[in-house]
Amino acid sequence: MSVQVVILAGGQGKRMHSSIPKVLHHLAGKPLLEHVIDTALAIVPETPPVIVYGHQGKLLLERFSQRNLRWVEQKEQLGTGHAMLQALPEISDNTQVLVLSGDVPLITPNTLKKLLDTTPADAIGMLTAQLANPFGYGRIIRDNQQRIVAIVEEKDATAEVRVVTEINTGVYYFPVNYLRRWLPVLDNRNAQSEYYLTEVISKAVSEHIPLHSVQPAVIEEILGVNDRQQLAHLERYYQRQMAEKLMRQGVTLYDPQRFDLRGEAHIGRDVSIDVNVIFEGRVVIGDECEIGPNVLLRNVELAKGVRINANSVVEDAKIGPRCIIGPFARIRPGTVLAEQVHIGNFVEIKKSVVAHGSKVNHLTYIGDSEIGRDVNVGAGTITCNYDGVNKHKTIIGDNAFIGSCTQLVAPVTIGEGATIGAGSTITRDAPPHKLTLSRAPQVTLDDWQRPQKRKNGSQSE
Repeated sequence: MSVQVVILAGGQGKRMHSSIPKVLHHLAGKPLLEHVIDTALAIVPETPPVIVYGHQGKLLLERFSQRNLRWVEQKEQLGTGHAMLQALPEISDNTQVLVLSGDVPLITPNTLKKLLDTTPADAIGMLTAQLANPFGYGRIIRDNQQRIVAIVEEKDATAEVRVVTEINTGVYYFPVNYLRRWLPVLDNRNAQSEYYLTEVISKAVSEHIPLHSVQPAVIEEILGVNDRQQLAHLERYYQRQMAEKLMRQGVTLYDPQRFDLRGEAHIGRDVSIDVNVIFEGRVVIGDECEIGPNVLLRNVELAKGVRINANSVVEDAKIGPRCIIGPFARIRPGTVLAEQVHIGNFVEIKKSVVAHGSKVNHLTYIGDSEIGRDVNVGAGTITCNYDGVNKHKTIIGDNAFIGSCTQLVAPVTIGEGATIGAGSTITRDAPPHKLTLSRAPQVTLDDWQRPQKRKNGSQSE
């Protein structure tokens, strides 16, 4: 039989106290629902999951408009059973249905594969778990032979039932024919006046259909997000797992509690990462790199031996071997640095290519530029690349020397080996191997006197 994944994502999430749907809140840099979608596709890659949406569904459709997904609207939020009923027309006959929740982000493919592989063809599979504090979850009720006979929701539970610690995780594996038979006849005689999917389990028990249960490897796999505290708990758990994985691969993390991975990382040998470092998107780090404290890397490739000093931001850039960046540097999208480039403190580089051995060490802005080999750019230099409408390019040839506090007004080319005198504003191309500068004559006024304050506090003329 084929498998169809259905993800229930229609809840409002009132305890989040947010105008954003709960399943769009982020964990490790991506929405809760996206974690579940990616897991679903990991186990059933050939079939797009069906997502049942409701509250502020337009935001979900916009967020995932580029993904190959199937959407079903639950116009009224009348419970999980009602949600599954809306999904039934999208499910083919002779199909096994795996039901997941859009607010349970850390369920793993391994656990789900275990559920699928061990559930008999004529049985219903369920994921259950033991919680020390099961408040808020439906309880699993078993008979003397440890067979599941019912699921009781928290709001409907008696004091005797509430002491049960085995809980229903909301993950099910059904033959679709059972759902077609039972979902249309569910009733809502309960505290919430909702149609519970758990009632299907009661109907299975009454018809003597076997119920098969599996438990996750760790509790965090099945924890849902209903408020900000639960979201923060899962974020820290996830980050610790990622940190431990990297350390097992040979990465040195100075403090695993102060490292965040919000995407994917591919890291070479003998890499050290200091505290409060954040990786976002796809980060590739070569051997022997050093990442200083308080650094953000977003969609970055670092070659071998790169050092990123403290408090630097590098995004959508490629950094060549043995470059040194920072401290307090910002490398913006579209930047490519060749081998042994030095980018120093309070330097910003945007959409520029810097060739081998060049140095931009202090208080400088370089934008929309091509800088050749072994160029030295002095402190306080800026490329004036924007005229208010269009961006223009600055080209600096090999071995050029740009004096401090220079403005290069693009479009402009600085020739190979040229020297630009400090404090110049360059508006025309500078020829190679010559000194070019622009300065007003220096004047000293011999009879000038500094203004003095009068006794009443006003300045003298």
